Amino acid sequence: MPYPELHPPVRTLLGPGPSDTHPRVLQALAKGTVGHLDPYYLEVMNGLQEMLRGLFRTKNPMTMAISGTGSAGMEATVVNLIEPGDSMVVCVNGVFGGRMADVAERAGAKVIKVERPWGEVFTPADLAAALAQKPKVVGIVMAETSTGAWQPIEEISRAAHEAGALLLVDAVTALGGVPVEVDAWQIDAIYSGTQKCLSCPPGLSPVSFSPRAMEVVLGRKTKVQSWYLDVSMLANYWGQNRVYHHTGPINMTYALYEALRLVHEEGLENSWARHRANHLALRAGLAALGIRYATDESCTLPQLNAVLVPEGVDDAAVRSALLNRFGIEIGAGLGAYKGKVWRIGLMGYGSRPANVLLFLAALEQLLAEQGFKFTPGSSIAAANRKYSQKS
Repeated sequence: MPYPELHPPVRTLLGPGPSDTHPRVLQALAKGTVGHLDPYYLEVMNGLQEMLRGLFRTKNPMTMAISGTGSAGMEATVVNLIEPGDSMVVCVNGVFGGRMADVAERAGAKVIKVERPWGEVFTPADLAAALAQKPKVVGIVMAETSTGAWQPIEEISRAAHEAGALLLVDAVTALGGVPVEVDAWQIDAIYSGTQKCLSCPPGLSPVSFSPRAMEVVLGRKTKVQSWYLDVSMLANYWGQNRVYHHTGPINMTYALYEALRLVHEEGLENSWARHRANHLALRAGLAALGIRYATDESCTLPQLNAVLVPEGVDDAAVRSALLNRFGIEIGAGLGAYKGKVWRIGLMGYGSRPANVLLFLAALEQLLAEQGFKFTPGSSIAAANRKYSQKS
C-alpha cells in the first residue's frame, strides 16, 4: 500500500512559533538547489550576511546563519564562549532562560542563576551580587517566549561590561519585531531564529559575534565541545575563505535570504511599528472581553501576547476548537503558566489586522459557548477603534 501524499491542513499560526510563512519565502524554498560551494550560493551567502548585519544593527564580520533552529544558535553561542570551569551568570525568568542555564552547565560552566518571577524582567540591581563574582559571560533572554516579557538590554549590558563579562543575548522572538541594537548596546554574542518575526520556516539560526567575543573564541585553551558548532571552523566557511565545513541547507538559505529581503523592503522601523499596531488592537479587543495580560504593560512584547485564561473557561477546549473549527493555532502556557495562560503570537507575516480580527471573532464565539459573559462584538469594535486611531 503506498504511503499517502502530503496534504498539510491550512492553518493560521498565531502561537509562539512557528509563524505563518510569507508566500515569497515558500517560493524561494522551491527554487533549484545548487552545491554548497557553488559560486552562486556563495553570492547568496554574502547577501544574506549583509542583510543580517542590517537586521542586527551591527558591523560584526562574524554574522552568519547556524544550520539548525534557534536552540542551535543558543548552543553555538554558549559552547564557543564557555570552557570547562568558566563561570556564567544566566538570568532565568521563564523556560528559555532555564534552557540557557542547562546548555551552559552541559558545556562545563559554573552557572550562577539569577531568577525573577515569570512575567517579570531584570534590572542591573538584580544582577549585582552575581556580577561581583566576576563571571566570564552573562546570558539573558531579550524576548521570553514563555511569558511574553520584553527585557531591556542596554543597562544590563553596561553592568555586565563594567564587571568584565561578555554579554550573550537570546533574540529568537525579538529579531524583526522590536528594536535589536547589537553595536549600540555592545552585545558580544546574539542568536535568533527564522520562524518567528522573520516569517520563514524553522531551520536556521542567525547569530553574530563581536570582535571581542571572537578573540575569546580564537584564544581558547580547549576545543569547542561541538565540532559542528565550532565557530573557529565556521569562520572559515562564512568568512572570506569559504572553506568547506559542512553541507549548508541551500534551500533554507534561499528562504532566509528572501525573508530578509522582505524585512528590508518594509523597513525595520516600519516592521516594529506594524507589530506594535497589531498588538495594541489585539490588546484593546481582549480588554473589551475582560481578558488580562500575564505580564505588566511596561514589559509586554508586541509580538508575543501572554494572556490569562478567564476564570471558568476551559483552556484546552478553547485552543482545540480554535484549531479544529477555525484553523487557528495559539499556544498553551508552559511551566509555571501551564493551564493558566494563552500565548498569542502576532509575528512576521502573521502580524496583520485580518488575523487579529479573525482571532477575536472566533474567540468570542467559543467564549459565548462556554457561558462566559461579555458584550457580543465588543472585542471587534474595540480593535477597530484602535486601528482607526492615528497614533
